[in-house]
Amino acid sequence: MAYCDFTLHKVKTDLHLTVEENTSLFPEIQPIPPSDYLTFVLQEHLPLVTAINTEKARSELVVMPVLIEVRRYLQHQISLFSGTEFNVGATRGLED
Repeated sequence: MAYCDFTLHKVKTDLHLTVEENTSLFPEIQPIPPSDYLTFVLQEHLPLVTAINTEKARSELVVMPVLIEVRRYLQHQISLFSGTEFNVGATRGLED
């Protein structure tokens, strides 16, 4: 199932999930200001993302720069994957 086909209701039903909305997931995490570079990149990209208005544009021009910033902040202790197939539920139609 493609990502765009998922709905909250479908995921909750099919995967038997419970959503807890009144819980602070990371109560002790302090905000970190973005680097000058990330601020510049987002200022450059946001008008383009708004004009293109697709999930792919948002992913490439907003989400990925933020994830790269997080990776840099964590001194490259995490990995990023893009375009990698994770077929964890092919029999249930959950593959990408």
